Amino acid sequence: MPVTSSCRICSGTVREFLDFGRQPLSDAFVTPEDLAEEFFFTLAVGICESCTMVQLMEEVPRDRMFHQGYPYLSSGSAVMREHFQAIAKRFLATELTGPDPFIVELGSNDGTMLGVIAESGVRHLGVEPSGGVADLAAAKGVRVRKDFFEEETAADILAGEGPADVVYAANTLCHIPYMESILRGVDTLLAHSGIFVFEDPYFADILERTSFDQIYDEHFFFFTVRSVQEMARRFGFELVDAERLPVHGGEVRYTLARPGTRPVSQAVTDLLAEESAAGITEPATLAGLASRVELIRERLPALLGELRERGERVVGYGATAKSATVTNYCGIGPELVPFVCDTTVGKQGRLTPGAHIPVRSPEAFRDPYPSYALLFAWNHAQEIMEKEKEFREAGGKWILYTPEVRVV
Repeated sequence: MPVTSSCRICSGTVREFLDFGRQPLSDAFVTPEDLAEEFFFTLAVGICESCTMVQLMEEVPRDRMFHQGYPYLSSGSAVMREHFQAIAKRFLATELTGPDPFIVELGSNDGTMLGVIAESGVRHLGVEPSGGVADLAAAKGVRVRKDFFEEETAADILAGEGPADVVYAANTLCHIPYMESILRGVDTLLAHSGIFVFEDPYFADILERTSFDQIYDEHFFFFTVRSVQEMARRFGFELVDAERLPVHGGEVRYTLARPGTRPVSQAVTDLLAEESAAGITEPATLAGLASRVELIRERLPALLGELRERGERVVGYGATAKSATVTNYCGIGPELVPFVCDTTVGKQGRLTPGAHIPVRSPEAFRDPYPSYALLFAWNHAQEIMEKEKEFREAGGKWILYTPEVRVV
């Protein structure tokens, strides 16, 4: 009998369709001394039979994931820096044009987007609970409040700053199980004609690419246009635009407004029709995803084992949060992948969550080059492969596992 729970959006029945078993916190890179205290939970995902929202079956306490030592940086990729600078410029040109405009970003990280806003002189505020990255933003001249955003936070910001013309969140809203408090907070803070814009991984892309590693502790919700439209309606908003984005393995940028204040774009209608035609929330579709994931679980460690037996050297590239799901679900440890290289200094010298693969600097990747590199940061494949041309020229090959296991 499938495991069920209650939907965090509509209280409907959530039915499990994929179980990754015992998993660690995806960004909890540990030292050998920390191993006894490592936190694990059951990573399983289900779908609400009422509103179709895809979501995790178990919630991890937020202060375990987002804290002073949170290691992810928005500015770590040139592609993502350009992406956030572009949306900041769009807001400045189209939304932040009044006499004293105000924008709030939820989960502002190291201030990559708000840095552009700050340079323009527009009033702004980042709300970021992870103190370390918030400090980096403040050093760039970004105004930051170290806090979790919810209804009470919004009321306090409103009292001190007035209403916001734009509330923005990137790769943040899907992290937050307590959505009711978030959306009531947005309702409190947003000006009557303002917009709430958020962008997160798109479940249709996860299905298409079999990118199962997008499922980890920090991603609680997996949005579709239909489920976001239903969520917006339940909390007094209207979905007025939906824009597909190529970043992070496929995302959608959703724009919510108060009903009747903005026209609904044709893109919303088109994407709803595409989702319906593809049957992305149908039981057979979800079962197909589970079958493909199981096949990857069999083939990836088998390939790595064959390479080891042949004496080939394989290292990991990119100590991503996503890689925790892959390594732990597929049983990949240091016996198959001796180390993972990553540019994030805070991860270097530590061990990957659960699998305990050592993390080393990019210099280790080049001294000497391995025969194969397992690309965990596949969502930045083009950028990485262009940067590592010498690896290919030296005869190196990349191992990818989405949508299937293959060597390129």
